[in-house]
Amino acid sequence: MDSKSLFAKAQTLMPGGVNSPLRACRYVNAEPVFIEKAQGAYMWDVEGRKYIDYVFSWGPMILGHQDPAVTEAAHTAIDQGSSYGAPCFGEVALAEEINRLMPSMEMMRMVSSGTEATMSALRLARGYTGRNKFVKFIGNYHGHADAFLAAAGSAAAIVPGTPGVPEEVISHTLLAHYNDLDAVRKLFEQSGDEIACVIVEPAAGNMGLVLPKEGFLQGLRDLCTQYGAVLIFDEVITGFRVAPGGAQERYGITPDLTTLGKIIGGGFPVGCFGGKREIMEHMAPVGGVYQAGTLSGNPVAMAAGLATLRRLQDCDYDALEARTRVFAEELASIVRAKGKPISLAQVGSAFTMYFSDKPVTNMIESGQCDSAAYAAYWQQMLAQGVYLAPAGFECAFTSFAHTDEDFAKTLEAARKVTF
Repeated sequence: MDSKSLFAKAQTLMPGGVNSPLRACRYVNAEPVFIEKAQGAYMWDVEGRKYIDYVFSWGPMILGHQDPAVTEAAHTAIDQGSSYGAPCFGEVALAEEINRLMPSMEMMRMVSSGTEATMSALRLARGYTGRNKFVKFIGNYHGHADAFLAAAGSAAAIVPGTPGVPEEVISHTLLAHYNDLDAVRKLFEQSGDEIACVIVEPAAGNMGLVLPKEGFLQGLRDLCTQYGAVLIFDEVITGFRVAPGGAQERYGITPDLTTLGKIIGGGFPVGCFGGKREIMEHMAPVGGVYQAGTLSGNPVAMAAGLATLRRLQDCDYDALEARTRVFAEELASIVRAKGKPISLAQVGSAFTMYFSDKPVTNMIESGQCDSAAYAAYWQQMLAQGVYLAPAGFECAFTSFAHTDEDFAKTLEAARKVTF
């Protein structure tokens, strides 16, 4: 069955024909291709067409698809049982490895998704401080828990507030623009003794890649310390992507709590939240803040995640970042030569080409980019076997599996795009 037929069938069974809104490709005026398999830097659709992948399951596959060590670890684990609902060696080993790479995570709890991680971290911060309000940034996406859907990023940016979330639920959500430290300071001056936490993507990845301005993250750290609020870094995207120890290593800022996902599962559903021992010990069963999960610490996901983090120890992050920078800059140069203004943001192995004539520092500026030009670019690149995110407000990812030939083929495809 081809992608068109599968999508038609899927639309009779699932809302929009997909299990996550962006996959419907509505923002690029297209229909999705259905993937049959993936290997290394490539994916193949159900009709056998091959694509160079720059989405990588929205970030987890930094080693490429089906890395041999990760695949072997997952196979070994599943041969011993797919789920126990009981403690297992893998969750201890993975937690120990995360702690080694991110020392700020003195204690942690495994969950099954990034949304679970952020939702639980917010609950913990509220329970620890005895406060209800929290600060989030317009355009930052922290999953689809109700409290986070006020002015969220990613596909939620198209449905601000979203039906089904009562006003009273988001009445405790205080909003500020990303990179606007003065706005955050004013929120603390007005409600400092009511603010439980600030949650932030240290490098925002869901309104395109938006990097923190100099002093922004340190300013958040200082305000949280001053007012006794918890600083939460949502590193679901940046964790083990922008540096071996995530954004907190790269920018030299220590949060109180961190949320993780994606890479720590090696391609399997997983999430994690953790941080200071004195905060984490407020979690049940040793504390009063409740959280639980049937599949938390799933042995297959733990094995794949542990194998991924161990493999990454032997990978040259600096070299991949340098290769990504050269590639992204040449890609942007090609599109600019066609008369389209491009603003490029890049950190580590993530980048966004904004169809804009000025740098993007927040959600307002991201929303002003030329979405029609991106749609035309996306459609033509896909037709030439290059798989990009089906929305201009998402990141592109490179991997340790990409070759120079992959980059060269991508650049050649871009040279053939017309506007």
